Amino acid sequence: MQQKADGTVRKNRTKEVKPFSLRDKLGYLFGDFGNDFTFIFASSYLMVFYTKVLGISGAVVGVLFLAARCVDAFTDVTMGRIVDRMRPAADGRFRSWIRRMCVPVAVSSSLMYLYFIQDFSYPVKMIYVVVTYLLWGSFCYTAINIPYGSMASVISADAGERASLSTYRSLGAALASLVIGSLVPLLVYETDSAGNQIVNPVRFTVTAIVFGALAVVCYLLCYFLCTERVSFEQKAGPQSLEDEKADEVEKSGKTGTFRQLVISLLTNRPLLSIVGAALVLLLATMLSQTLNTYLFLDYFKDAKALAGVNVISIGGMLLVAPFASKISRNIGKKESGSVAVLVAAVVYLVLYFLRIRTIPVFMIYLFLGMTGMGFFNMITWAFITDVIDYQEVKTGSREDGTVYAVYSFARKVGQALAGGIGGFALTAIGYVSDAPSQTPQVADRIYTVATLIPGVCYLIVFFIMQFGYPLNRRIVEQNAQILKKRRDSSVSSPDDKEGEQ
Repeated sequence: MQQKADGTVRKNRTKEVKPFSLRDKLGYLFGDFGNDFTFIFASSYLMVFYTKVLGISGAVVGVLFLAARCVDAFTDVTMGRIVDRMRPAADGRFRSWIRRMCVPVAVSSSLMYLYFIQDFSYPVKMIYVVVTYLLWGSFCYTAINIPYGSMASVISADAGERASLSTYRSLGAALASLVIGSLVPLLVYETDSAGNQIVNPVRFTVTAIVFGALAVVCYLLCYFLCTERVSFEQKAGPQSLEDEKADEVEKSGKTGTFRQLVISLLTNRPLLSIVGAALVLLLATMLSQTLNTYLFLDYFKDAKALAGVNVISIGGMLLVAPFASKISRNIGKKESGSVAVLVAAVVYLVLYFLRIRTIPVFMIYLFLGMTGMGFFNMITWAFITDVIDYQEVKTGSREDGTVYAVYSFARKVGQALAGGIGGFALTAIGYVSDAPSQTPQVADRIYTVATLIPGVCYLIVFFIMQFGYPLNRRIVEQNAQILKKRRDSSVSSPDDKEGEQ
């Protein structure tokens, strides 16, 4: 690695680097597999643990989830700036964070599910819940997820290869969902003497610890299999507060100052569109995952059927996996993704109006909806790499970590809104946390919330992607050519701006 007189750092381009291959795709798959051993488990079952085991009301949990996102507004963007400005480690700018944070993420996740806290006083329970949730979500998970997500843009510069990384990342999430969705209902639920479905607190804790250990294994596989191969010029990070101030003074009035970065992000239409879509999408997806548990507990009255339902729903994603990259490459990510999310919206709205009572029929519709969502999820991570390229074309500055951090924060807000709205909705419809069963009226209301809100949200995502997100296939390819020309020549061309729209 060389440092030039102007302070920029450039990787040695003569160093032999392995070509992009299946090894990278599998490594990236394992990265999200590791992420979702804690993320999906928390998204689907943390509220269940809080309400069923600790006895905390859904409304209080909703407030916690929303308040935590206020903390994330600072930790996510801060982590993005740290990744962008720190000097790369010997093992890469992004991979090094996977090595550093894999164990803290697993430990902090396990700490959220300690069953013996149920015997403590309510104030102690609340302190425990707040501290452990923030430790995991706002700090440890942020410190590994943002570098992991940003890493896709430096594994390959090719749009098609990035789309395949997005596909494999989504496959990792699908496999994690399959494992969690099929095993957790069988492990943590049991039937009491009265025939009611109840939670086994001890098994909840053991399951969380096992998932944490599996997450570490997956993260390490990601670390060893992926290669950072895209080099770009980057300012060396300041080593002290004085350096930080001096650096800002030196860059005053130039592209790359923090003020100009904020302005450029706020005027980045693709980023704002994908942030809006991500927020609404996560609201729908996480709300659906969370309320499915209550839906099968209290509406269908068969918690163990969740295992089969989760397998069926993931099947839709696996069905489109072999074709996602090819379809998005030939038709365009925006074009094909918009149609896919519209399919999901229609299916959920049909479910709402039909008021289905039998599990097999519900599963058929769910499979159709998840096929549409499965395709969109397969390519969703490629959208953000396209936005990162757009930002570089527009400003001349590479901000992988910061752009991804903004996107990640939007996803967390969507997750929090799902938890918050889910908690508030449960309380509003009359759900009683410590009741062995719910009234038929409450069960019907659970069905309404679990189908109508996702259907409306997916419809909103369709309109955002179709009419708000500007990076169609032509513009994405044009921007990729501009950046390739810049890197090949290391000199900006006056015509480079032609790809901005």
